[in-house]
Amino acid sequence: MINLATYTTEKRNRDTMNLDNMSSMEIALVANKEDENVVKAVRSVIPQIADTIDMAAETLEQRGRLIYIGAGTSGRLGVLDASECPPTFGVSQELVTGIIAGGKEALFHAVEGAEDSKILAEQELKKLELTGRDMVIGLSASGRTPYVLYGLKYASSIGCKTAAIACNKDSVIGKEADISIEPVTGPEILTGSTRLKAGTAQKMILNMISTGSMVKIGKVYENLMVDLQNTNEKLAVRTENIVMSATSSDRETARRLLEEADGSAKLAITMFILDKPANEAKEILKSTHGSIRKAIRESKK
Repeated sequence: MINLATYTTEKRNRDTMNLDNMSSMEIALVANKEDENVVKAVRSVIPQIADTIDMAAETLEQRGRLIYIGAGTSGRLGVLDASECPPTFGVSQELVTGIIAGGKEALFHAVEGAEDSKILAEQELKKLELTGRDMVIGLSASGRTPYVLYGLKYASSIGCKTAAIACNKDSVIGKEADISIEPVTGPEILTGSTRLKAGTAQKMILNMISTGSMVKIGKVYENLMVDLQNTNEKLAVRTENIVMSATSSDRETARRLLEEADGSAKLAITMFILDKPANEAKEILKSTHGSIRKAIRESKK
């Protein structure tokens, strides 16, 4: 039998022993107070997060994929972060992928026994045709979930780069991965409910990894989403605003540039800054692997 008492995420929080007798205000206040510990816990593992950003960026630059694996809340958070990458950074759905124990059904309902499987993750990774160029990041609040552990084992066996995110020290999955990220968020206000602080910490870390790696591979100029997918009215206006902000131009100019650039904010900005027509700017971006910053540097040489 698993000895859950050894996991800090399973311990009882002394400040909430009277949770069921608290007022709504008291519950909100104690939850907010505990959430402050999440930021501190994540800050303590910044070096490991930075290493993971570098590893993820290297993977993407070498035409590999970033794949998250997890169960329950951890799995859902991986799927969420992956699903936000295409609209935010203009990448394919395959470039960053999240898989969850139990499949799509597990996004909405608990799939009993899936997280305890030692073979399901390997099967799912094989379906994705995982190769040694890819990177797999395992997510588990406890740090012991078999689905994640054996998924990482398989990934390592074929030469993938790996990282693990857990909310307990010296986790089993951390020992299996190239990089171990272990923010200790402590006991939850509701004992064992790791969708709370542990889940928040994992989401924060995933945000850093995906955003940081996309910045490193040229999907961002200054702090602007220059590869944003222009798929609705709001995003069309945002795209214009991005071009206006990056070029200090007016809306009429931004619209003209975007029209010439087939809606690409990145290309429109490069055209304006380098004073080049679309075809030339496109070739320059191609030579710098899509980085506006590098394109500007190259033009100054």
